[in-house]
Amino acid sequence: METLTAPVIDQSALIAQLQAQLAHLQQAQTQRPNILLLSDAYKYSHAKFYEPGTTRIYSYLESRGHRGGVFEATLVAGYQYLLKKYLSGPLFTQEELDYAADHLKGVFGRDDVFDKPRFQQWLDEYDAVAPVRIRAVPEGTVVGTRNVLMTIENVDDRYYWLPNFLETLLLQVWYPTTVATLSREVKKVVSHYFDLTSDSTTLDFQLNDFGFRGVSSVESAQIGGMAHLISWLGSDNTTAAEMIRRYYNTQEVYAKSIPATEHSIMTQGGEAGEFDVIRRVLRTYPTGPVSCVCDSFNILRAVRYIGTELKDEVLARQGTLVIRPDSGDIIKTLEAIFDILFECFGYELSSKGYKVLPPQVRIIQGDGVNYDSIKHMYEVLAARGIAAENLVLGMGGRLLQAGIDRDTFNFAFKASYTEVNGESRDVVKSPTELDAEGNPQKSTKQSKKGRLKLVKTADGYRTLTSADADFESAQDELVTVYEWGKMVRESTFEEIRDRAKL
Repeated sequence: METLTAPVIDQSALIAQLQAQLAHLQQAQTQRPNILLLSDAYKYSHAKFYEPGTTRIYSYLESRGHRGGVFEATLVAGYQYLLKKYLSGPLFTQEELDYAADHLKGVFGRDDVFDKPRFQQWLDEYDAVAPVRIRAVPEGTVVGTRNVLMTIENVDDRYYWLPNFLETLLLQVWYPTTVATLSREVKKVVSHYFDLTSDSTTLDFQLNDFGFRGVSSVESAQIGGMAHLISWLGSDNTTAAEMIRRYYNTQEVYAKSIPATEHSIMTQGGEAGEFDVIRRVLRTYPTGPVSCVCDSFNILRAVRYIGTELKDEVLARQGTLVIRPDSGDIIKTLEAIFDILFECFGYELSSKGYKVLPPQVRIIQGDGVNYDSIKHMYEVLAARGIAAENLVLGMGGRLLQAGIDRDTFNFAFKASYTEVNGESRDVVKSPTELDAEGNPQKSTKQSKKGRLKLVKTADGYRTLTSADADFESAQDELVTVYEWGKMVRESTFEEIRDRAKL
């Protein structure tokens, strides 16, 4: 029989190889994408299309209004992350420039679209530091739609083509702004029903971010989860909290969560073993809040078991058991569960006359939760004399992705001012379009023209243009946040949360 011998391993060589692999992995995880490839393909041709003699392009960002007409303002969020991650310091290297030139030759099938000498000049003269100035309203500010939120212009005449080259990246601020706005609007709803039915004023944990698994990427989870935490503290989105610490100048961990089960735990012992699992949950964490999903087999049977055989154990806890239904008609299920819980545990009345369960018991609804269903849930509970504080919410894909896009608030990025051969020009997009009957009419996509200021009035914010008589003397709420490759004004996350308070 052949004798097998273990191969001789050069441990030092193996360690060196693993260290090299680790270094490569760490670089891949931290390296930002090649900025030269972070623009729409058609924009690479624009530098040659601008009128000869152009020395300045000034563009702006706005929300042209909510698609459903329900929300009248946006909570500005997320640009500090985008600017610090993608536009800070030198933006590309010679190697990245050479790669981009080769790649874009393949994109266009020709080598005269990507104007490499322009980018080479940028690299040679400024080490690829961006000669642009960006002004914006501070993050956390709530601004009525159809107002300027950000402006960008070049600060070197030769780089007039750069502001709108960066549009593709900058316009992605629509996402955190939309999530932050939606999240804050939910807080308005919850606050209304707390004021109507409850004595409690603690709202920070009423809406929890369950959306990490429901978005398209880790970065979406980070950005959207950050936006949610501007108005709330409850979140299972741990990566969002870590991103906040890196980009928003805080050491605080803002996403707060609790121990909770899932169906893999509840079903492990089969239907006959479910009650043992519920008991084990209570005894594993005898203090503090803990959540238990109870719809694996029969939600009403499980809730009644909690309210009878486990009642004394639940009431003896120094903490809250949060019961989670996860299927069925939301309203009918909640009504049935509350009927059982009030029967078993009793209730007190708030000073406003609404039923409140003992503090050791609450319900969290995490299935089918969106802005409209939240309003409906609290409306039905109030009609049944149930205080809002009895119900906590978890919101997943509908908070961070489903039904959300750039047109939710109709975000647009347009040029409004230019300089050509020393001449200042206000520029505007003002389409005439056809309606459904074929009749010409002015489009809602009309842009603003001239230089812009955002001013604060007794009635809220409004946008002034350089054509307005009081433009020069008006105080601008837009502040310079970025210039020559670096942030010149940042906000802490605490400052952003404070600005966004209801």
